[in-house]
Amino acid sequence: MRILITNDDGITAPGLKTLEGIAHTLAGPEGEVWTVAPAFEQSGVGHCISYTRPFMLNEHGPQRFSVDGSPADCVLTALHVVMADTPPDLVLSGVNRGNNSAENTLYSGTIGAAMEAALQGVPAMALSQYFGPRNKDLSDPFEAAAQHGAEAVRKTLAASPVVSSPYKLFYNINFPPVPAAEVKGLRAVTQGRRSGVNFSADQQEAPNRRRYVWIQGGNQQVETEAGSDAAANLQDFVSVTPMRADLTAYDALAALKAIE
Repeated sequence: MRILITNDDGITAPGLKTLEGIAHTLAGPEGEVWTVAPAFEQSGVGHCISYTRPFMLNEHGPQRFSVDGSPADCVLTALHVVMADTPPDLVLSGVNRGNNSAENTLYSGTIGAAMEAALQGVPAMALSQYFGPRNKDLSDPFEAAAQHGAEAVRKTLAASPVVSSPYKLFYNINFPPVPAAEVKGLRAVTQGRRSGVNFSADQQEAPNRRRYVWIQGGNQQVETEAGSDAAANLQDFVSVTPMRADLTAYDALAALKAIE
């Protein structure tokens, strides 16, 4: 198997090293692992692409590259430039530092990379490590992802259905905020919504009287409804959520027929 890995935390991020181990396990001794990752952190950029400017491509060694752009840029660069003659069988994005469950999914560059791969017709998964009081101070806070990642990807690939939608499936996998030994298993779940949790903005004034605004996140320990991602994660399960890049609210179409 030939696997492309990327992320949104940047090519030097420890989570990418974790993903390399997962990818090599999946690829096997006869497989290949290619890396095309952002040159610097791109957290929160979602599915952004650098449509209005070119960006630099750097080679760091055999099958290892960085781009001065977004995670989606990385996937486009890999598929159409770096690996154009040897396309990947699978794209893995992550392992993100922090969860991409619930509303975080909508902002995530980790998700954006997997989404772009799916739009390009390549199977893809985004992997993220939830942090909390039980794992944030471990010597390796990514150990749940490291030890359970390959199995989660294998099982998801094996169970992935054949669908006829023009928008291909991709998968959002989140590892719970616990030591690896305390992971209870996998759960196939929906995307949740943390009640009352949103990103916000806070203004601060510098000594030179200039104003700066910091974006702030919300409480990540708030559970979502039963059967959804963050609820499963906070109950010590790995969550697997099938997704596609179709934003249509199908449940609202019937009501909108009144406009015709």
